[in-house]
Amino acid sequence: MIPFEEALAILETYSIKQGTEYVDLYHALDRILAEDIHSDVSMPPFNKSAMDGFACRKSDLKNPLVVVEEIPAGTTPTKTIGENQCARIMTGAMVPEGADFVVMREHAEMLDANHIQCTHETSQTNICLLGEDVKAGDLVIKSRTKILPSHIAILASVGYWLPLVFRTPSVAIISTGDELVEPVVKPESSKIRNSNSYQMFAQIQQLGIEPQYLGIIRDNQESLEEILSIALQKYDVTLISGGVSVGDFDFVPRILNKLGVNVPFHGMNVKPGKHLLFGEKENHFIFGMPGNPVSSFVQLEVMVKPFLAGLMGSVEENVYWYLPLEVEFVRPKGDQLIFIPALPSGKGTVMPVEYHGSAHIHAYVHAKLIMEIPLGITKIKKGDQVRVRPL
Repeated sequence: MIPFEEALAILETYSIKQGTEYVDLYHALDRILAEDIHSDVSMPPFNKSAMDGFACRKSDLKNPLVVVEEIPAGTTPTKTIGENQCARIMTGAMVPEGADFVVMREHAEMLDANHIQCTHETSQTNICLLGEDVKAGDLVIKSRTKILPSHIAILASVGYWLPLVFRTPSVAIISTGDELVEPVVKPESSKIRNSNSYQMFAQIQQLGIEPQYLGIIRDNQESLEEILSIALQKYDVTLISGGVSVGDFDFVPRILNKLGVNVPFHGMNVKPGKHLLFGEKENHFIFGMPGNPVSSFVQLEVMVKPFLAGLMGSVEENVYWYLPLEVEFVRPKGDQLIFIPALPSGKGTVMPVEYHGSAHIHAYVHAKLIMEIPLGITKIKKGDQVRVRPL
């Protein structure tokens, strides 16, 4: 059993980027940029009115002003504003030459059909100046950025309708076990429904990846060898649930050895998920996930997701922070790093959720955080800081 941190470091050495591709903006959300994005225009691209009102010279505000033209958004002014002149202007429209101020419509009195009087003076010009947000050529988004909705708006505004992104790895999901039936089936005696595959499927989708579910494989070496041989050739990453422990029917490790898969680690000094296996063959990767649902859930969050994000070009590290513990925590032994479901208390502290062990996946229905209890620690006092990860 190796330490958790050593396993993470091993995974980082295999985090090989999956190449790049162009995607349209409709499909760019949550992808990782593979290029720096520079603006091809200044923003605003012209002096722009921030209000509906009248464009004029600030020096003329005390005087009656004659309206010389109307400027809707999207049209180019045809007149230059001279002394005691103004133009009716709409929000977003180009400010005409000669004007350095926009009187808000609410602050203008119509003297007659063609003249106004400013009724309220202010120092705010109500003009968005050319290039005050972004200048042409400016770097607006860095490479390796995860594309969020706000980035979509920027990409569209600077003409990147086909941004270059890192390719999404193909992921396969397999479950093993004679005891498993699919959720549509009501289990008979000694059988249980397969929840792990669907749980892992949803967790992978959170990364913007659409995995392939390859079904339940019975505890049979020939069947497992056949499906793993295919998966290791066809998919970038394969997740197999079950069959990786030390039981008589845990065939996965010996099959991987027969298939020539390099296994950098099998087992970590953690709970839940100590039997996690990581294998590699010709830049195709496999994670042997423990069969207990909490074990597979937690290890997918803390190990597999960061690995997949790295394959997609992300430079984000495991996200965590420290919070004071709401109640005292005690455990009988400190021989493992353990992960505990937890909730923010609402008082700036963290509260453990009632948890019965690695089969108690229902505890994570209520959890918003994963709390870490380090190796060697058996007691944490109320108010002491603990490390937590968001879910």
